[in-house]
Amino acid sequence: MKTISLNTWGGRGGKEALLQFFRNNTDTDIFCLQEIWNGGEEMVGVQAGGVPLVGIANSLLSDIASVLPDHQVFFRPHFRDYYGLAMLVRKSFTIQEEGEVFVYQERGFVSPDEYGNHARNIQYVTLQAEAGIRTVINFHGLWNGKGKGDVDERLLQSANIIHFVGSLNHPFVLLGDFNLRPDTESLKKLEDFPLRNLIREYGITSTRTSLYTKEERFADYALVSNGIEVEDFCVLPDEVSDHAPLALTWR
Repeated sequence: MKTISLNTWGGRGGKEALLQFFRNNTDTDIFCLQEIWNGGEEMVGVQAGGVPLVGIANSLLSDIASVLPDHQVFFRPHFRDYYGLAMLVRKSFTIQEEGEVFVYQERGFVSPDEYGNHARNIQYVTLQAEAGIRTVINFHGLWNGKGKGDVDERLLQSANIIHFVGSLNHPFVLLGDFNLRPDTESLKKLEDFPLRNLIREYGITSTRTSLYTKEERFADYALVSNGIEVEDFCVLPDEVSDHAPLALTWR
């Protein structure tokens, strides 16, 4: 099974180039996407996440869906009802369950001081794969404007994720933009569950593209549980966002 995880940056890297990326990867079974817009035109120009929201594609979800007609779309917003996580799953898979769990604050929470600090959820799809029942989890970790190090909220966020995955009785993968440095206790908690951190295991040195100008080169991760057989993992070279796509082939 081939899975791609990508923080789309709301299409700010160029919507047409981003859509071409999806056209070029129609053989992918599951896309886990972060920073997806499905409306929210009133937010254009508003300061959020430390920058004004300019160049975003408010129709991004429907635009991506239009070039992937063989995939079923699942959208789980964590800011109001139009911004958050999306998974696109090949329609040939039998879906057993799809849902979300909020792991930072409660649904609807937005900091009164900073729109970028809002509730965070994990999105999951449980399906029948060739090797058995598998769950794929999509995640975009909290942003607080103070870097990607440990804070109490991130440690609790990891604990909440562990609580969810601990309830699963079959193998799973967890992918996304964690907003964490690799040396954090927040990430170590997940590794100690135990989960294999493929970014560490494969010696990846950056998950960012040249569109990201800050020094920090890590944000995105792919973690897999016991029972997942990894056939291939890499960071793709496509520069369609300030995040690089992560490509995982597994069973």
